[in-house]
Amino acid sequence: MIGLFGGTFDPIHFGHLRTALEVLQALNMEQVRFIPLHGAVHRAQPEVSPALRLQMVEAAIADQPGFVADDRELKRAGPSYTVDTLTDLRREQPDPVLCLMMGLDAFNGFTAWHRPEEILRLAHLMVMQRPGETLLTSGARELLETRRCQGVAELKARRAGGVMLQTFTQLQISATQIRGMLSQGRSPRYLLPDGVLQLITEHNLYTRKGGYTRVVSPI
Repeated sequence: MIGLFGGTFDPIHFGHLRTALEVLQALNMEQVRFIPLHGAVHRAQPEVSPALRLQMVEAAIADQPGFVADDRELKRAGPSYTVDTLTDLRREQPDPVLCLMMGLDAFNGFTAWHRPEEILRLAHLMVMQRPGETLLTSGARELLETRRCQGVAELKARRAGGVMLQTFTQLQISATQIRGMLSQGRSPRYLLPDGVLQLITEHNLYTRKGGYTRVVSPI
């Protein structure tokens, strides 16, 4: 079973990594693939280039068995549609069960995604729920009621199209927070791996444009 974790990773941080590790271990997955998107569809575009975001992901996961950086969306021009990624990956990996990892907020809007029914024919949805979070939309509630899986055995038996809720440790870290700190010349060390911070420092990423530029030391 393979978990698919997409996002801008602008930059990747310990909140991403802890969530992925808990899913990897709880479901006894072969791997979790981190898939940086090329162009956002429903959010602001990433600040940093695809190549540098991929380097940050690679630096972040280098010492964790089962974590894999997947650059397939970065190689495609235009918006990063999940259904295209799943179709491509299924051609490459015809046998493993695929689990598309997403937060509860994304699951609440899933029925408005590009070709959601086709996504469900290709993969399960692994919904990562923070403690205390609840479903908001009727579409999400209906999807969960009709497709809910209670464990790994049921996911494997259904092959695709299931929905599973997985509670995970909530770390109060966001990429927006980290970018804001860097723009103010403050160090975000201990919010993200040192290897990622080193790349940010070397390339002077996320610093304030215009009035001044300040390189933030990783120390």
